[in-house]
Amino acid sequence: MELLRVQCLGKTLRLEGSLAGWQQLFWDNQLVSQKAAGVENEGLKVHEFYLQAHTDTDAAPQKIAVRLETDVIWQPFKLDYRLLVEDKVEAEGRRTEKDMERQEPELPRQNTQRLSLVGLASLGFKLLKSAKIIKAVLAGASLAAYSWLFSFQFALALIACLVVHEYGHVRAMKYFGMKTKGFYLIPFMGGLALSEDKINTRWQDVVISIMGPTFGLFMSLACLVGWWVTQNPIFAGLAAFNSLLNLFNLLPILPLDGGHVIKSISFSMNSKTGLFICILGAGFGIWLSYSLGLALLGFLLLIGSAEILFEWRSRHHSHLIPLDRYGQIFSGIWYLLTLGAFIAIIWYFAGMGDDLLGLPLQILKS
Repeated sequence: MELLRVQCLGKTLRLEGSLAGWQQLFWDNQLVSQKAAGVENEGLKVHEFYLQAHTDTDAAPQKIAVRLETDVIWQPFKLDYRLLVEDKVEAEGRRTEKDMERQEPELPRQNTQRLSLVGLASLGFKLLKSAKIIKAVLAGASLAAYSWLFSFQFALALIACLVVHEYGHVRAMKYFGMKTKGFYLIPFMGGLALSEDKINTRWQDVVISIMGPTFGLFMSLACLVGWWVTQNPIFAGLAAFNSLLNLFNLLPILPLDGGHVIKSISFSMNSKTGLFICILGAGFGIWLSYSLGLALLGFLLLIGSAEILFEWRSRHHSHLIPLDRYGQIFSGIWYLLTLGAFIAIIWYFAGMGDDLLGLPLQILKS
């Protein structure tokens, strides 16, 4: 990940690094210094190197001594830096997680490629993907596909649920100042929200991922209120099936939203104690699911938890800044409350004795 970008002798000095401990320093996109990964991946690191630069327009390039001092703390993230040129301080300051969230990535150089059929096909796909008409075509195809599987009325309701869910992701992206391409409805696969920017922190990953189900929860609650006020079965059906749709999105299975949330929480825990707490939490969720008779939910929780557990050792190789302790607790509570709210709504409508409204609960029990 890009940790720092400052100007040095009229050109960009860029520091790349990771939680594993390594750091690479580039001046004008040329590697000038690097620090290997080690057991201790925090604390003071000093980069000392020489640059060839002109001190006078008519003079030959001079060999100039440069020193960059960095002191990194990952949780909560804090980077103190000081840049010295010929022992004179040129820049110093501090970067926090908020700075990392708002930074724009350094644009890579564009490589000139020869014209080929593959290149033309790739260019055509990018042009089509950016066209608004493609969104309309995919939305129409999704409506036709779901109408063929179910009914036209149910397809419209399902499309509405997907739109609200994906809009939650888009709003979260815009909150972090990311450029978005909106979202696409994909037949038989749901939807996909796209951004032109990459995320830099686990907190961004959590918020962007969980805001889709959170907006879905708002929709289910609104439909629940609509049912209480009007007793219209359409509101009841929307509330129940929208809850089921978003509940599956919260399962800790990648690339579902829940997988991103749980992965960000667990990968931010550096100690074995944190991992043990995650295992206990996953075990409790699986036990509770089977105790309530939600066999399918418990089975999928087991698969997702095992998948994330097997990847836990690779957490330091990620380019994302981890959550601090407060972020881990807040994200966990947010996730559990949202998950529990969807289960409660499904259970509520299943208790009415209507076969159709009880279908989401029967699916979870299958």
